[in-house]
Amino acid sequence: MEFENFFLQRGINLKNPKQMQTAFTHTSYANEHRVESYERLEFLGDAVLEVITSEYFYLNTDLKEGDMTKIRASYVCEHALATYAKEIGLNKYIRVGHGQLENINDTIIADVFESVLGAIYLDAGYDAAKTYAYQIIVPYIEKKAVFLTDYKSALQEMVQTDKESLTYELVKEEGPAHDKTFTVNVVIDDIIYGTGVGKSKKEAEQKAAYDAYQKRAK
Repeated sequence: MEFENFFLQRGINLKNPKQMQTAFTHTSYANEHRVESYERLEFLGDAVLEVITSEYFYLNTDLKEGDMTKIRASYVCEHALATYAKEIGLNKYIRVGHGQLENINDTIIADVFESVLGAIYLDAGYDAAKTYAYQIIVPYIEKKAVFLTDYKSALQEMVQTDKESLTYELVKEEGPAHDKTFTVNVVIDDIIYGTGVGKSKKEAEQKAAYDAYQKRAK
């Protein structure tokens, strides 16, 4: 499979390439081709990533618990994970359905970063997953890269500087009670600047704020 050399170059000889292929498979592709998506591997990878980064900050800093939690969050947020994945080229191997081809967004790319880490953990063990994650993430930590996690606050500060009005509007709420999806627009001076979709209103608002922040910052 085309991604095998990618991992070989990083010292990982995949025993189960099909499992890694699943790590790159979005639900839209899975539904079209009746194969498994990356969702279960993403769940595992998220947990593995939390352990790896928690261990790093515990061993390499003398920060208190609350401060470790904050700094860890900034390096495992969606923006950070998508940045890592795009820098090393993981996004090139993502499989999506026809309707999703023009919308391989940061949410999907970040999810794949986690699912790939989960697949590495299953295939080669914790130490291999840790080495892989360290190679990618630690350089960002060492250069003190900034990944905002609270874009609502950042956008609010930006808008206040220009004395503009800022509101969040719920556009759509769909799905069953146990699995709802919310779509939110952020409106600045009556102009829609960003849109976000999430499993909660709070998540959707943060994603809308991120969208608007990126546009305003250009």
